[in-house]
Amino acid sequence: MWIRQILLAVIGSSAGAVAAGGLFAFIAELGVISDFADRTHTGDKIQWYETCVMLGGILGNLFWLYQIPLHGGVILLAAVGIFSGMFVGCWAMALAEILNLFPVFMRRFNLVNCLAGIILGIAAGKTLGCIWILLQEAK
Repeated sequence: MWIRQILLAVIGSSAGAVAAGGLFAFIAELGVISDFADRTHTGDKIQWYETCVMLGGILGNLFWLYQIPLHGGVILLAAVGIFSGMFVGCWAMALAEILNLFPVFMRRFNLVNCLAGIILGIAAGKTLGCIWILLQEAK
């Protein structure tokens, strides 16, 4: 019986490692990390950035998997929310940039004059959606 449990643990851990490796390879391929280093003129710290991304993924999974409580109240929740939103937003924008989504979309629908309004609308929609979800979970 315990051999089966060990085998399942090895298979589960291996599958998780492969999936996480694929996600981080995708992030690296999109150029999110190198783009940050390029725009902030801190290319000499690229290994530090990569280490932080890796540790963030590992620690985030461990906290979620083992339900480790974090005692920080609203301030910690706000910090995690801000950093998570920055990460997802940068990841989405890097993907859109790679695919040339916005130039093609703007030309096809003749929306070049409305670009500022569209960007503000996307940002406001994401912000309101996040606030709504947080308020729903707080109930």
